[in-house]
Amino acid sequence: MEMVPDMALGEEDAPITVIEYASFTCPHCATFHETVVPPLKAEYVDTGKVRFIHREVYFDRFGLWAAMIARCEAGPERYFAFADMIYTGQRDWIGDGQPGTVAENLRKLGLASGIGKDQLETCLNDSEMAQAMVANFQAQAEQDGIRATPTLVIDGESYSNMSFEDLK
Repeated sequence: MEMVPDMALGEEDAPITVIEYASFTCPHCATFHETVVPPLKAEYVDTGKVRFIHREVYFDRFGLWAAMIARCEAGPERYFAFADMIYTGQRDWIGDGQPGTVAENLRKLGLASGIGKDQLETCLNDSEMAQAMVANFQAQAEQDGIRATPTLVIDGESYSNMSFEDLK
């Protein structure tokens, strides 16, 4: 979907494509991003062997809010830098799990990442973009049979969460 492009790292013509379906609120996804993505990027993405695509899954509104901020004025480099902040600080920004607390914590992360206050509010209140993101997620998840996160689709074949050793 043009309004919601895939966020990808690596060469478009890399011989292998790895798509990760992940929720910004999923603890297993956070662990995957802390333990698997860095060596995957270093050994395979940065060397031209793999194109890595991160597709958001919205099991809850907090994950959608985080993704809306991640995509706010973001190309892939800024998106992935913000995604790292989201995953590594997941427990902190989710806090007590109350919508007001989560929204405020996500705003703080957005500002810390360099997004201006007015732009941040514009992105968070863009209902057309939110609807497009949800529609895009639903279509892609349906197409690839996504039921849990993280799920990896490697050259068209689905795999559940795995360690870097298993992924290699």
